[in-house]
Amino acid sequence: MSAIPVGARGSYTLAVLPEHLANRFKDTSLPPVLATPVMIMAMENAALNAIKPYLDAGESAVGTRVDVRHLAATPVGRRVVATAEVTASRGREIEFDVHAADGDEVIGRGTHGRVVIDLARFSGHLAAKSAPAAGER
Repeated sequence: MSAIPVGARGSYTLAVLPEHLANRFKDTSLPPVLATPVMIMAMENAALNAIKPYLDAGESAVGTRVDVRHLAATPVGRRVVATAEVTASRGREIEFDVHAADGDEVIGRGTHGRVVIDLARFSGHLAAKSAPAAGER
């Protein structure tokens, strides 16, 4: 991994489709607006895009913290652009300011944390956790 500079930026664009709506994830009586978890996913993808140029082959980054406010509703058909800017980089731990907008209106903002991982080591650890413990078969 190369040093990830404060100020590195990334973005991610999402066309809001019916499967992104709150009334598909939760209560069907909710209005047809973008679900908060989908907005957060766009913000996380923007953060990953901000640091991808600094990652080595076999590395990626996983989310460790999200502190976001969903400020405005977005209907189907709108285009959401999420942006992320690195605000701190401490070794493998990276902090971001994140925003999302659907045109001229900011629909969400907050902070997000990620940690850079070695994909092979992470997958091995996950496989070990998935194996049944002795006596559980």
